[in-house]
Amino acid sequence: MSFNTILNFFQPRDRVFYGLFEKVVETNKVMAIYLNEFVNISDFEEREAVLKKIENLEHQNDENTHQIFTELGRNFITPFDREDIHYLASALDDIADYIYASAKKINLYKVDPHDKGIHKMAELIEQGTEAIRISVLELRTMKNIGIITTALVKVNSLENQADEVYDMSIERLFATENDAKEVMKKREIFHALETATDKCEDAANVIESIIIKYA
Repeated sequence: MSFNTILNFFQPRDRVFYGLFEKVVETNKVMAIYLNEFVNISDFEEREAVLKKIENLEHQNDENTHQIFTELGRNFITPFDREDIHYLASALDDIADYIYASAKKINLYKVDPHDKGIHKMAELIEQGTEAIRISVLELRTMKNIGIITTALVKVNSLENQADEVYDMSIERLFATENDAKEVMKKREIFHALETATDKCEDAANVIESIIIKYA
Protein backbone atom coordinates (compact mmCIF):
# COMPACT_ATOMS: atom_id res chain seq x y z
CA MET A 1 0.00 0.00 0.00
CA SER A 2 1.49 3.37 -1.06
CA PHE A 3 1.93 6.33 1.28
CA ASN A 4 -0.68 8.35 -0.68
CA THR A 5 -3.21 5.55 -0.27
CA ILE A 6 -2.61 5.50 3.47
CA LEU A 7 -2.92 9.29 3.64
CA ASN A 8 -6.19 9.24 1.71
CA PHE A 9 -7.52 6.57 4.04
CA PHE A 10 -6.89 8.64 7.15
CA GLN A 11 -7.71 12.11 5.91
CA PRO A 12 -11.54 11.78 5.75
CA ARG A 13 -11.63 10.35 9.27
CA ASP A 14 -9.43 13.22 10.44
CA ARG A 15 -11.90 15.77 9.08
CA VAL A 16 -14.99 14.14 10.58
CA PHE A 17 -14.44 15.95 13.87
CA TYR A 18 -15.00 19.35 12.28
CA GLY A 19 -18.37 18.31 10.92
CA LEU A 20 -19.47 16.92 14.28
CA PHE A 21 -18.38 20.00 16.19
CA GLU A 22 -20.16 22.18 13.65
CA LYS A 23 -23.37 20.21 14.15
CA VAL A 24 -23.11 20.66 17.90
CA VAL A 25 -22.58 24.43 17.82
CA GLU A 26 -25.37 24.92 15.28
CA THR A 27 -27.72 22.94 17.53
CA ASN A 28 -26.62 24.87 20.62
CA LYS A 29 -27.41 28.12 18.84
CA VAL A 30 -30.92 26.92 17.92
CA MET A 31 -31.47 25.78 21.52
CA ALA A 32 -30.50 29.24 22.75
CA ILE A 33 -32.91 30.87 20.30
CA TYR A 34 -35.68 28.64 21.61
CA LEU A 35 -34.70 29.48 25.20
CA ASN A 36 -35.00 33.18 24.41
CA GLU A 37 -38.42 32.51 22.93
CA PHE A 38 -39.35 30.31 25.89
CA VAL A 39 -38.69 32.91 28.60
CA ASN A 40 -40.85 35.45 26.77
CA ILE A 41 -43.93 33.20 26.82
CA SER A 42 -46.31 33.63 29.74
CA ASP A 43 -48.58 30.65 29.05
CA PHE A 44 -47.36 27.41 30.65
CA GLU A 45 -48.72 25.14 27.89
CA GLU A 46 -47.12 27.21 25.14
CA ARG A 47 -43.83 27.12 26.98
CA GLU A 48 -44.17 23.35 27.35
CA ALA A 49 -44.23 22.98 23.55
CA VAL A 50 -41.05 25.02 23.20
CA LEU A 51 -39.44 23.09 26.06
CA LYS A 52 -40.04 19.88 24.11
CA LYS A 53 -38.16 21.32 21.14
CA ILE A 54 -35.25 22.24 23.41
CA GLU A 55 -35.28 18.76 24.94
CA ASN A 56 -35.21 17.08 21.51
CA LEU A 57 -32.25 19.21 20.46
CA GLU A 58 -30.43 18.42 23.70
CA HIS A 59 -30.86 14.69 23.00
CA GLN A 60 -29.61 15.27 19.46
CA ASN A 61 -26.49 16.94 20.82
CA ASP A 62 -25.95 14.07 23.24
CA GLU A 63 -25.80 11.78 20.21
CA ASN A 64 -23.41 14.11 18.39
CA THR A 65 -21.16 14.32 21.45
CA HIS A 66 -21.21 10.53 21.83
CA GLN A 67 -20.18 10.27 18.17
CA ILE A 68 -17.24 12.62 18.78
CA PHE A 69 -16.03 10.40 21.62
CA THR A 70 -16.55 7.29 19.47
CA GLU A 71 -14.48 8.81 16.66
CA LEU A 72 -11.84 9.84 19.16
CA GLY A 73 -11.52 6.23 20.26
CA ARG A 74 -11.26 4.77 16.78
CA ASN A 75 -9.07 7.36 15.03
CA PHE A 76 -5.30 7.46 15.25
CA ILE A 77 -5.09 10.82 13.47
CA THR A 78 -6.98 13.82 14.89
CA PRO A 79 -7.02 17.46 13.70
CA PHE A 80 -5.73 18.71 17.06
CA ASP A 81 -4.83 17.29 20.47
CA ARG A 82 -7.07 14.47 21.61
CA GLU A 83 -7.29 16.12 25.03
CA ASP A 84 -8.55 19.36 23.46
CA ILE A 85 -11.13 17.46 21.41
CA HIS A 86 -12.41 15.83 24.60
CA TYR A 87 -12.48 19.13 26.52
CA LEU A 88 -14.22 21.00 23.71
CA ALA A 89 -16.83 18.29 23.20
CA SER A 90 -17.55 18.22 26.92
CA ALA A 91 -17.83 22.00 27.21
CA LEU A 92 -20.16 22.25 24.22
CA ASP A 93 -22.30 19.45 25.60
CA ASP A 94 -22.47 21.25 28.94
CA ILE A 95 -23.82 24.37 27.22
CA ALA A 96 -26.69 22.34 25.81
CA ASP A 97 -27.29 20.65 29.17
CA TYR A 98 -27.62 23.94 31.03
CA ILE A 99 -29.79 25.57 28.38
CA TYR A 100 -32.18 22.65 28.71
CA ALA A 101 -31.89 22.60 32.51
CA SER A 102 -32.74 26.30 32.71
CA ALA A 103 -35.91 25.93 30.67
CA LYS A 104 -36.87 22.70 32.41
CA LYS A 105 -36.56 24.24 35.88
CA ILE A 106 -38.77 27.19 34.91
CA ASN A 107 -41.65 24.90 33.97
CA LEU A 108 -40.94 22.26 36.59
CA TYR A 109 -41.13 24.88 39.34
CA LYS A 110 -43.97 26.71 37.55
CA VAL A 111 -42.09 29.99 37.73
CA ASP A 112 -43.26 32.90 35.60
CA PRO A 113 -40.14 33.81 33.58
CA HIS A 114 -41.38 37.39 33.09
CA ASP A 115 -38.30 38.77 34.84
CA LYS A 116 -35.78 41.20 33.37
CA GLY A 117 -32.88 39.22 34.83
CA ILE A 118 -34.06 35.96 33.25
CA HIS A 119 -34.67 37.70 29.93
CA LYS A 120 -31.23 39.32 29.95
CA MET A 121 -29.50 36.04 30.81
CA ALA A 122 -31.29 34.28 27.95
CA GLU A 123 -30.13 37.02 25.57
CA LEU A 124 -26.54 36.66 26.78
CA ILE A 125 -26.69 32.88 26.33
CA GLU A 126 -27.92 33.28 22.76
CA GLN A 127 -25.13 35.75 22.01
CA GLY A 128 -22.60 33.41 23.62
CA THR A 129 -23.67 30.40 21.57
CA GLU A 130 -23.45 32.49 18.41
CA ALA A 131 -19.91 33.61 19.24
CA ILE A 132 -18.89 30.01 19.95
CA ARG A 133 -20.55 28.91 16.71
CA ILE A 134 -18.54 31.47 14.74
CA SER A 135 -15.24 30.45 16.31
CA VAL A 136 -15.81 26.70 15.84
CA LEU A 137 -16.73 27.14 12.17
CA GLU A 138 -13.37 28.85 11.66
CA LEU A 139 -11.41 25.95 13.19
CA ARG A 140 -11.71 23.92 10.00
CA THR A 141 -9.21 26.15 8.16
CA MET A 142 -7.85 28.49 10.85
CA LYS A 143 -7.33 31.08 8.13
CA ASN A 144 -9.25 33.82 9.93
CA ILE A 145 -7.70 33.90 13.38
CA GLY A 146 -8.93 37.46 13.87
CA ILE A 147 -12.53 36.30 13.56
CA ILE A 148 -11.92 33.57 16.14
CA THR A 149 -10.19 35.85 18.65
CA THR A 150 -12.87 38.53 18.31
CA ALA A 151 -15.55 35.92 19.00
CA LEU A 152 -13.66 34.57 22.01
CA VAL A 153 -13.20 38.05 23.49
CA LYS A 154 -16.93 38.56 23.10
CA VAL A 155 -17.65 35.32 24.98
CA ASN A 156 -15.51 36.49 27.89
CA SER A 157 -17.30 39.85 27.91
CA LEU A 158 -20.70 38.16 27.86
CA GLU A 159 -19.76 35.93 30.77
CA ASN A 160 -18.73 38.98 32.79
CA GLN A 161 -22.05 40.62 31.98
CA ALA A 162 -23.86 37.45 33.03
CA ASP A 163 -22.07 37.52 36.39
CA GLU A 164 -23.28 41.07 36.96
CA VAL A 165 -26.84 40.23 35.92
CA TYR A 166 -26.79 37.20 38.21
CA ASP A 167 -25.56 39.21 41.20
CA MET A 168 -28.13 41.98 40.67
CA SER A 169 -30.92 39.46 40.13
CA ILE A 170 -30.13 37.57 43.32
CA GLU A 171 -29.88 40.81 45.27
CA ARG A 172 -33.26 41.94 43.91
CA LEU A 173 -34.76 38.51 44.56
CA PHE A 174 -33.86 38.58 48.26
CA ALA A 175 -35.02 42.17 48.58
CA THR A 176 -38.43 41.72 46.97
CA GLU A 177 -39.50 38.07 47.40
CA ASN A 178 -40.89 37.07 50.79
CA ASP A 179 -41.72 33.46 49.93
CA ALA A 180 -38.69 31.30 50.80
CA LYS A 181 -39.73 28.58 48.34
CA GLU A 182 -39.90 31.09 45.49
CA VAL A 183 -36.48 32.40 46.42
CA MET A 184 -35.00 28.91 46.28
CA LYS A 185 -36.65 28.08 42.95
CA LYS A 186 -35.65 31.32 41.24
CA ARG A 187 -32.13 31.16 42.60
CA GLU A 188 -31.72 27.70 41.04
CA ILE A 189 -32.97 29.03 37.71
CA PHE A 190 -30.59 31.99 37.76
CA HIS A 191 -27.74 29.65 38.68
CA ALA A 192 -28.50 27.34 35.74
CA LEU A 193 -28.68 30.29 33.33
CA GLU A 194 -25.43 31.76 34.62
CA THR A 195 -23.72 28.37 34.42
CA ALA A 196 -24.65 28.15 30.73
CA THR A 197 -22.59 31.30 30.15
CA ASP A 198 -19.74 29.81 32.20
CA LYS A 199 -19.75 26.79 29.89
CA CYS A 200 -19.55 29.08 26.87
CA GLU A 201 -16.44 30.60 28.42
CA ASP A 202 -15.03 27.10 29.10
CA ALA A 203 -15.48 26.26 25.41
CA ALA A 204 -13.86 29.57 24.45
CA ASN A 205 -10.84 28.77 26.62
CA VAL A 206 -10.38 25.40 24.87
CA ILE A 207 -10.67 27.02 21.45
CA GLU A 208 -8.09 29.63 22.47
CA SER A 209 -5.74 26.83 23.53
CA ILE A 210 -6.20 25.13 20.15
CA ILE A 211 -5.44 28.22 18.06
CA ILE A 212 -2.37 29.04 20.17
CA LYS A 213 -1.00 25.57 19.44
CA TYR A 214 -1.94 25.27 15.76
CA ALA A 215 -2.52 28.69 14.20
